[in-house]
Amino acid sequence: MIAKRKTTSDVMFEIINIAILLILCIIVIYPIYYMLIISLSDGYAVMRGEVDLLPVGINLTSYLAVLQNPDIPRSYLNTIIYTVVGTLIAVSMSALCAYPLSRKKFYGRNVFTFMIIFTMFFDAGMISNFMVVDNLHLLNTIWAIVLPGAINAWYMVIMRTFFQQLPEEIFESAYLDGANDLIIFTKIVLPLSVPTIATMILFYAVGYWNGWFSALIYLDDKVKYPVQLIMRNIVLSGETTSMSSSASSMTGDLGAIATNIKYAVVFITMLPILCVYPFVQKHFVKGVMVGALKG
Repeated sequence: MIAKRKTTSDVMFEIINIAILLILCIIVIYPIYYMLIISLSDGYAVMRGEVDLLPVGINLTSYLAVLQNPDIPRSYLNTIIYTVVGTLIAVSMSALCAYPLSRKKFYGRNVFTFMIIFTMFFDAGMISNFMVVDNLHLLNTIWAIVLPGAINAWYMVIMRTFFQQLPEEIFESAYLDGANDLIIFTKIVLPLSVPTIATMILFYAVGYWNGWFSALIYLDDKVKYPVQLIMRNIVLSGETTSMSSSASSMTGDLGAIATNIKYAVVFITMLPILCVYPFVQKHFVKGVMVGALKG
């Protein structure tokens, strides 16, 4: 085949696209890079506003101070537990909910779908949710974090949409061979839905990892705080006294290191997602496309 020769307009179009993408990349990447260089720079240089594109007076004092604070490793472990347990429960419940709603012969399918979709637009409110959690005696437990948001209606719709797109002949053949719905779901539907399940795992995991508001409402014991809530208290409330004190013994100035510590905590908190997301981005894209194909 003869390759089509690019016209001037095609070349200009590609140049403009590349330029726009580069600008967007810079807009997205620079704040992350700026946090990194601030956390690595000398505290006095940060206070004087000398840090722009490259770190000034590189030192790891802020990171040492953060890692020496017992709240950070403990909250990191809490976040990992909340994310793993919450994701497993959420994906399992979403799949179990999506499968029957995807079957046309399921009695009451439209009614149940409407009831679930209704929750996407109308919420009972924070006070009502708190009362439910309190009456179930879930306050200050892991279940107060992982159970209230166990099923996201939009993610469930995405899974239901994918299940609906599976060929009906597969189900008919399985029924003829004597398989029931449980066997079909576990032996046929789930293996065929690995990409979508992977997408849901990523969606839910990112949500639980970044979540802090539920912990702020439902948890009283600081020992059970997730790392995002610790980061929020450090960044917004300025709870850097203990870390600044340990860092000041190295730098000699408590105030000079406070900003570095805030940026170091933010960067340490977001580092796992930064490392994982580039490798799983295609699943995010696939999940969005699946949800957009059919309602």
